[in-house]
Amino acid sequence: MIEIQAPAGVAEAYLTGEPGKPGVLLYVDAIGLRPRIEEMADRVASWGYVVLAPNVFYRDGRAADLAPTGDLRDPGAREAFFAAGVMERVHGLTPDLAEPDARAWVAELERHASPGPIGVTGYCMGARLAVRAAGWFPGKVAAVGGFHGGGLVTDAPDSPHLSIAASTAAYVFGHADRDPGMTPDDVAALEVALQDHSHRNEIYPGARHGYTMADTSVYDEAGAERHFAELRALFDRVLR
Repeated sequence: MIEIQAPAGVAEAYLTGEPGKPGVLLYVDAIGLRPRIEEMADRVASWGYVVLAPNVFYRDGRAADLAPTGDLRDPGAREAFFAAGVMERVHGLTPDLAEPDARAWVAELERHASPGPIGVTGYCMGARLAVRAAGWFPGKVAAVGGFHGGGLVTDAPDSPHLSIAASTAAYVFGHADRDPGMTPDDVAALEVALQDHSHRNEIYPGARHGYTMADTSVYDEAGAERHFAELRALFDRVLR
């Protein structure tokens, strides 16, 4: 665990992998930076990357203070955790705050990674941040993964999917099945936005929102393993 001087203060981040390897920025889900995220970052790093997973909610507190105190695999525990102020943090991380943060994350990652393009992967609301990052850093972000993302397509003039037009990245999306935050119509609209980019944009059958998170009740092993395989294929193809 390291500390980064971010625009609004000091932010923790988990850094893993051999220095000098291609860099990957990992955006956490709404639950935040915790051991499961570290496990996922370690797995990506094992493919030959250096991975940075920042506490994007640093304005609200340290990662340990924001983390669940109970087991989110227990019945009702995940729902109770989300009902205790999580979404206020998520909605509070607006694009005008997230963009300068992203510049701090990328600058720190570049201190440890090899020169050249980077990859970004994001989960839940982190998928939105990953997509936006590709638009904020065209030519730098070359590969983007977004998994069980919600709100990637909205009617707002700054909808995340509109960032794709400014980007130069290749994309892999694995959407949760029957996700109200990413409907089939939303997936279709995202497909239109992706038409000029190398991409995969698919719904994972039977995988609920949050399916990669093994520390919660919605974990789906098949969906999680598929996500790792498709993300690795993307990174190995684009970042090597």
